Amino acid sequence: MNTGPLNENELEWLDDTLAKYAAEGAILDVSELDGLLTAILSAPTDIEPAQWLLAIWGGADNVPRWANDRERDRFVNLTLQHMSDIAERLESYPDQFEPLFGTREAEGQELTIVEEWCFGYLRGVALSDWSTLPAELQPELDAIALHGSEEQFSALDNLTADEFIASIERITPAALALYQYWIANPQPVEARSQ
Repeated sequence: MNTGPLNENELEWLDDTLAKYAAEGAILDVSELDGLLTAILSAPTDIEPAQWLLAIWGGADNVPRWANDRERDRFVNLTLQHMSDIAERLESYPDQFEPLFGTREAEGQELTIVEEWCFGYLRGVALSDWSTLPAELQPELDAIALHGSEEQFSALDNLTADEFIASIERITPAALALYQYWIANPQPVEARSQ
């Protein structure tokens, strides 16, 4: 498997593949995938690839009928390579960690779009039990949830432009703080009945 960050063509191919096989409940784009993978790497317990690969597609019923094995293998390999790059940055180079936020041009300005990444992060959080997160770290998770939960959209609408920008700037340090906490304080794996 290749290592290091994905190049623009590889990210675009992942994005196109996610769109090609989009289904109800599936990850929509590479930004949302990046958020999901970051949360999986930051989880209190290890999450098995079989579990999170299904989560990408919104469950077992939505797993793509790949055009061929090569397409499937490329998707899995690029996803794992991207995940490995995120893991390396979180662990060894936190100053280089940057969530893969989307962008959009409006009225001649490039806008940063964080919602998809935050939605993906919260989907990753839902794959494990974060209930033992200390109260002092809840604001970190809330900083991500503010942009990743439809229930929070009215709160976003009430922010001033400066407050909105500040809320976006809190996401990266929040993700790093959550990762660092769970790496230092992993939770025991409980036997789960399926």
